[in-house]
Amino acid sequence: MAKQTITVIPGDGIGPSIIEATLKVLDKVGCDFEYEFADAGLTALEKHGELVPEETLTLIEKNKVTLKGPLTTPVGEGFTSINVTLRKHFKLYANLRPVISFKGTKARYENIDILTVRENTEGMYSGLGQTTAADGSKAEAMSIITRDGAERILEFAYKTAIKEGRKKITAVHKANILKSTSGLFLKIAREVAARYPEIESTEMIVDNCCMQLVMNPDQFDVIVTTNLFGDILSDLCAGLVGGLGMAPGANIGKDCAIFEAVHGSAPDIAGKNLANPTSVMLAAIQMLEYLNMSDKAEKIRDAIKDVIESGDRTTGDLGGTHGTTDFTDAVLERL
Repeated sequence: MAKQTITVIPGDGIGPSIIEATLKVLDKVGCDFEYEFADAGLTALEKHGELVPEETLTLIEKNKVTLKGPLTTPVGEGFTSINVTLRKHFKLYANLRPVISFKGTKARYENIDILTVRENTEGMYSGLGQTTAADGSKAEAMSIITRDGAERILEFAYKTAIKEGRKKITAVHKANILKSTSGLFLKIAREVAARYPEIESTEMIVDNCCMQLVMNPDQFDVIVTTNLFGDILSDLCAGLVGGLGMAPGANIGKDCAIFEAVHGSAPDIAGKNLANPTSVMLAAIQMLEYLNMSDKAEKIRDAIKDVIESGDRTTGDLGGTHGTTDFTDAVLERL
């Protein structure tokens, strides 16, 4: 059987160090992957003069599965978010962001297990119709929701829920105000829900959802929503389990997927061996599940859980005094 080849984008800032840590873990658990490395972000801009070089796109296309560190998009005009570029180019319409409580973090809650399924290509982030008046007096942007796009993400959410043995889906919207775009999403959410009577389906207005997540997060299982709301809610969910250092993300299309740490590149601590690699390790777990290697995913998750729970060589954000390499060693020993 041919080895699975993974495209690896180390990324910017702390990216290379947390990606290196994660590859060690994947090798240790016996994944036997081949890795092909590609540049994107500031690193690519400095080396190749562009944020996403053609050869990077070619490698992602060829290998179909990519593990990606955090990237820096330069702030200001003329630079489109690299993540948005990749999602659009490869039609990665589904963004999956699970959050799970690990004992030993400084999180406010225990027993959180919420999956946010976010539409990744439409809505407010599609980049359509962005104009700013020459005198700076007015700016405009356009949000487009299509029946196809909404139905695709909703079907994906229900199929994922069934596959993972989840019981309940909450469709989050703002149809009371955004009657056209959010209204269409809600209408289709109700149609799709009717096809899956075995799953409990509820709906919630986004502002109430934010409040409910903070006050009583136990009521949530799977949240499915549009692009902008999904971005905000999934970060709120990360806050329930200890922050972005504990939150991975998967971007999934028809036959291509990119798995990533969802936090930034933290240039202030780059090269100092301080970063918590958990987010990208959890993204690698998502990647293994996608590749039907759940047994290996489970082993890594158990090892990370044990390190954090026991407080053995944890990083500063987890209340410890150790760095990336010590934390990684602790995970490797358990594997």
